[in-house]
Amino acid sequence: MPEGHSIHRLARQFQDVFVGRAVRARSPQGRFADGAALLDGRVPVRAWAHGKHFFLDFEHGLTLNVHLGMYGAWTFGGDETFAAASSIGAPRRIGETEDRSGPASAEPPAPRPTVRLRLEAEHGWADLVGATTCRVLAPEEVGQVTAKLGPDPLNDDAPDLFVSRAARTRRPIGVVLMDQSMVGGIGNIYRAESLFRAGIDPWRPASQVGQTGLLALYEDNRSLMRRGVRLGRIVTVRPEHRPGVAEEDAWPAHANYVYHRQGTPCRVCGQEAIVVEEMAARNLYRCTVCQR
Repeated sequence: MPEGHSIHRLARQFQDVFVGRAVRARSPQGRFADGAALLDGRVPVRAWAHGKHFFLDFEHGLTLNVHLGMYGAWTFGGDETFAAASSIGAPRRIGETEDRSGPASAEPPAPRPTVRLRLEAEHGWADLVGATTCRVLAPEEVGQVTAKLGPDPLNDDAPDLFVSRAARTRRPIGVVLMDQSMVGGIGNIYRAESLFRAGIDPWRPASQVGQTGLLALYEDNRSLMRRGVRLGRIVTVRPEHRPGVAEEDAWPAHANYVYHRQGTPCRVCGQEAIVVEEMAARNLYRCTVCQR
């Protein structure tokens, strides 16, 4: 599932390419025909993200809300003025780079039959497939969605609510970090990597991490996710553990400490102590030496 940095990159892309320009909206698949009709011909005025939710506000007061889930993705293209990521979402085989497989074109290609929503503007187009959530919301409904979400580090939200809630629960900190009502945008990779960087066992009760430790986790995730927004890839390995490799070149071989590295030597302790376990129906990666 795309993590929070991807959704914030998505919002930036929509802000650059679509906001302020009337859009044509349609649903080639047909499942979102009514919603597309509400947006067709309207002007987006703001693109933004909270956690893993994307929002596109329109001038008539309605908002497009998309949650990509495990299989959703946006694909983009445009004319010679268009410069943005070609795809954001799953699968992320090459990261989210400004990569185009074909020449720029003022005319978008015919949409695939699986496209839930196509948006076209003056210089670019966007196709949505496979999303868990795609809906049009009134302002009060947007508030109901965001009220259920924890603070988003990338929105510069204060960590107080996360720290106070996490400090009161005995659920494992590895579960708490993935709970979007506790903190928005952290997914499986950031969960595993930030806990490794902090030397915290993911199974430790959150209440035993301490307020100082919880605050440090929040701030480290903020820093890592900001890097993800900048690079379009998740790179968590500190420079001293990837000597001679710039962060721009670290992905994928030098990008992570424990995620998908089970059975390989740990970059810090040097032992083959990285394991994959199951936690709350998701794979959990940790080093059994560094994260005692």
